[in-house]
Amino acid sequence: MNLFDLSNEVAVVIGGTGVLGGALGEGLAEAGAKVAILGRNAERGEARVKAIQSKGGKAAFFGADAIERGSLRAAREAVEKTFGPATVLVNAAGGNDPKVTVTADNPLEEIALQDWQANFDLNLAGGVLLPCQEFAPAMAARGKGSIINIGSVSAHVPLTRVAAYSAAKAAVLNLTLFLAREFASKGVRVNAITPGFFPGEQNRRLLFNEDGSPTARGEAILTRTPMGRFGEPRELIGAAVFLASSAASGFVTGAELVVDGGYLAKSV
Repeated sequence: MNLFDLSNEVAVVIGGTGVLGGALGEGLAEAGAKVAILGRNAERGEARVKAIQSKGGKAAFFGADAIERGSLRAAREAVEKTFGPATVLVNAAGGNDPKVTVTADNPLEEIALQDWQANFDLNLAGGVLLPCQEFAPAMAARGKGSIINIGSVSAHVPLTRVAAYSAAKAAVLNLTLFLAREFASKGVRVNAITPGFFPGEQNRRLLFNEDGSPTARGEAILTRTPMGRFGEPRELIGAAVFLASSAASGFVTGAELVVDGGYLAKSV
């Protein structure tokens, strides 16, 4: 038995147009899953689909806004018509809005509540709650499913400047535990992958100078990371395939799989 064969799975990756979500989509397809890439950017979504198809995988893009329940419902129905019911859901939508980044020019006490709430809406509501509300009941009705939420090491050790993002990701991990307990008796497993620092579109300027050298912030992160480097997006794939496979992780729910190069293990 191949513990990591996903050939009978239909995997929905919300936020699959991003760097990390896209890599996870490609990895799940390489393991045999039919992959639905969901997101707002059609150009990036179609490019990711072509990349998967070029390697012999099966994938399609479906436009969706993670913080709009109606949009998610329409996407779910389209996925079911194309590939069949989803059996794996990867919640990879999220990010930090500069408007809630704490700086000398934007102190915490001056951050507008509506901007703070918008960050929570994206990372918690769009990042977990709404997709689970839309996809999990159908999984439970069939008695089979794996939901994989994307956390962050900042949920454990809040980063300077990104208070709203860190707090929202802490809530993501807490909600993961609630959902795991809620759906365990219905055959649906809910787990989280907690990445360390993986350069992407949003954080690249914070981590690297124009010449490719680490910024002061990037250097501080590398010093704190025992492996002494940033992660590569594909290094998250193994964790996702493991959690997606009921053969490999059938008794795993409510777990947090940390992929951070040892960041959370570092003390003094």
